Amino acid sequence: MIHKPPIDELAQKIGSKYALCVVASKRARQLMEQAQNQGYTELPDNEKPLSVASQEILDGKLVATND
Repeated sequence: MIHKPPIDELAQKIGSKYALCVVASKRARQLMEQAQNQGYTELPDNEKPLSVASQEILDGKLVATND
């Protein structure tokens, strides 16, 4: 479960909790796939992919689109 940053704050940035779930999970999968393609089994510094995705959303690096 995500404690920092708060889920409500992330949901406001994305638009809804549903969209937050979709965007964060897709990004987390991308991060793991990139790490595996480089021969790693985990992200650097043992970070959790969902935590990295959440921080990227908070920083404004990820946005939800209607694709």
